[in-house]
Amino acid sequence: MILCKLACLLNVLVSDPTDSVVVSIGGSILVPGNNDSEYIARLAEMLKGLADGTRLAVVCGGGKTARYYAEVGGALGGDTYQLDILGIGATRLNAQLLSLALGDMPDRVPETVEETAEKAAPGRIAVMGGTEPGHTTDAVAAMVAKAMKADRIVNATSVDAVYTDDPRKNPEAKRIPRMTVSQLGDIVYKEHGASKSSVFDPLGVRIAKENRVDIMMVDGRDLVELRKAILGQEFNGTFVDSH
Repeated sequence: MILCKLACLLNVLVSDPTDSVVVSIGGSILVPGNNDSEYIARLAEMLKGLADGTRLAVVCGGGKTARYYAEVGGALGGDTYQLDILGIGATRLNAQLLSLALGDMPDRVPETVEETAEKAAPGRIAVMGGTEPGHTTDAVAAMVAKAMKADRIVNATSVDAVYTDDPRKNPEAKRIPRMTVSQLGDIVYKEHGASKSSVFDPLGVRIAKENRVDIMMVDGRDLVELRKAILGQEFNGTFVDSH
């Protein structure tokens, strides 16, 4: 009986993936117009190297492609809903581009949180873009993390950490290497809950807090640090503790 229980325990330990991770990668990181194909190829190789030991999902943002269509669509009289639809199309286009680099570009990337969570498995990376108007890809990443019961969200952005102010505009801004999710919430919310910061989507912060999912903020173009964050190792960025 003891041997049977030990065998069952060992089977559970072996069969369960070590970690579940959702990577939210901005479109400005994927396709900023600077050696994009070289970077995406290296990113894909890095992700594939982690896939066997980690349950991975990647949510892609729209970046300058989404902004371009929003600008042109707005000039043509598009309303907020219509411009969001255009932006979602751009995120899915970027997701297909990354899927191509990963060697498995589908005719259609997953369009729901549930579909992405179901597809994410050791050895298979699930890649998606946006879902519906009103939800940023950061918020979608948090929803996927909730559905996957993920250990962490890695937010790959154009800024290498969370700062007290925008470091690109204020040279006096101080870098924050570690903070709580409540402190992050204080940064991204105003008094009445409206977003005042692009550090991370407020809805995404709330979901992460409610489901105790840690958030790692890291420079998405620094693949060494991005890999460390995905693996849950010490990294150069900001660790947002949800516990």
